Amino acid sequence: MKIKMKFVSLMLILSSIFISSNAATTLISVDSTKRTSYAVGVDIGKNIGSIPVAFDMPMLLKGVEDALTKKMFLYTDEEMKVSVEGLQKALQSAAAKATSGLAEKNKTEGAAYLKENGKKAGVKTTASGLQYKVITMGKGKKPAATDKVKVHYKGTLIDGKTFDSSYDRGEPISFGLDGVIKGWTEGLQLMPVGSTFQFVIPSELAYGDNPRQGGPIGPGAVLVFDVELLGIE
Repeated sequence: MKIKMKFVSLMLILSSIFISSNAATTLISVDSTKRTSYAVGVDIGKNIGSIPVAFDMPMLLKGVEDALTKKMFLYTDEEMKVSVEGLQKALQSAAAKATSGLAEKNKTEGAAYLKENGKKAGVKTTASGLQYKVITMGKGKKPAATDKVKVHYKGTLIDGKTFDSSYDRGEPISFGLDGVIKGWTEGLQLMPVGSTFQFVIPSELAYGDNPRQGGPIGPGAVLVFDVELLGIE
């Protein structure tokens, strides 16, 4: 479950215009006022609608109206602060629970995938649990953990979906082996320059339960990489 708590993008843009001392106290006229007002309302509604909460619609609209018309609020600032903080905690708790459940699911599926993949011809498993298969064995030097390397690669999930590929971008990438996930640091040290290996990386050697939020890699995911080591820089 993806939970978004963000300020309205359009409102941020509009409010940033009125930071200067006098602008905020002067009302301006706009063309098609009804349409503009409606558009801002739609933008607010879309953002609020992304929050998985059953709001009391009349009270929500009254809150907006009271804020815009500067009426006396029904609750004190402290009471509203407590309510909003409670909502935030509830959303965070729900997100953590959903992430935990997805991580367990991915780990279970990943463990089954690793078990079956480990039985395939040519697949070797290291002491850490990293699995690799030699596609092409090069004749160059093997990099050290502190070296900077140049590679082409394709990363996929265990369902075969590609989530990243230097081949698709049309250019290789260079990086230090001490600045990447553990599975890459270990695996590339097994490769002579000119080699192409396939790595199947357990989640604990990849991004664990905390991958980039909103990205294609889920918590606890096993990752598959085809890596071509082009050189040591």
